[in-house]
Amino acid sequence: MTTRDPVQRDYMQLDVFADQPGRGNPLGVVFGADDLDSAAMQALAAWLNLSETTFVLPATQPRADYRLRIFTPRQELPFAGHPSVGTAHAVLERGVAAPNGSGTLVQECAAGLLPLRIDGEGPKRVIHVRAPRGVERAADDRAVLASLLGAPLGAVRPTLVDNGPRWWCIELADETTVRGLAPDLEAMAAANRADGSVGVAVFARCAGPGYALVVRAFVPADGIPEDPVTGSANAAIAAWLHSNNALSATRFRSSQGREVGRDGVVEIEVDAAGEVWIGGLTQTVIEGTLTW
Repeated sequence: MTTRDPVQRDYMQLDVFADQPGRGNPLGVVFGADDLDSAAMQALAAWLNLSETTFVLPATQPRADYRLRIFTPRQELPFAGHPSVGTAHAVLERGVAAPNGSGTLVQECAAGLLPLRIDGEGPKRVIHVRAPRGVERAADDRAVLASLLGAPLGAVRPTLVDNGPRWWCIELADETTVRGLAPDLEAMAAANRADGSVGVAVFARCAGPGYALVVRAFVPADGIPEDPVTGSANAAIAAWLHSNNALSATRFRSSQGREVGRDGVVEIEVDAAGEVWIGGLTQTVIEGTLTW
């Protein structure tokens, strides 16, 4: 076994989809990771134990402004929403990249080249990323899913949606049911491992002020009982509702994370081509170096 000397690397820790520190979803961003292989990145992501950690790398495609790799504590993901939005914030803050004249960046990741829209600066900056197009992979067994969640399901059939990660998208009856949900996480983890899904995203439509959806996302097979605020899950839900002609508006907000004390907000847009954009605010919490 070869032992290398530790290297100092620039590091930022952020709260994404958050209007202030302590809300939204935490993200670690590691710069200067060119010399790290996949095993080393995975080991660092496991040590940091955030829902995701990203590694910023030079682009390999001429249209891209930078490249990133995304790791949970247990696996690499081809795409994830809050890492995409948060890493864009980080590279802008560090001067690694700058938006072009139309206020956009292009991110290279395992899911391909994804455009980002930039509006504003600093903690008031809103960044939207165009998610990979969600593809429905399987229909549900309603009885099994209802038993797993311990709650009645909504009208639109649950579906496994693949937009990089694979999410079970399940509508429940109302906001109260979603917020009070206490699923069997051990059984859910086993089900996720069996079908290769990353987790289960439950939601309900809301009539109250400030948001049109309430969302919760459970990722127990990855060691994350409940993800605070999940861009890819929100994008999968929006794509699924759009494909079922079940969207009442093409621009809306979702509320996620209140049940774990993070109370985040995701801005969602479905454009004229049917592409889903997700975005929000990002707060810088930690800036410094780490040795790895």
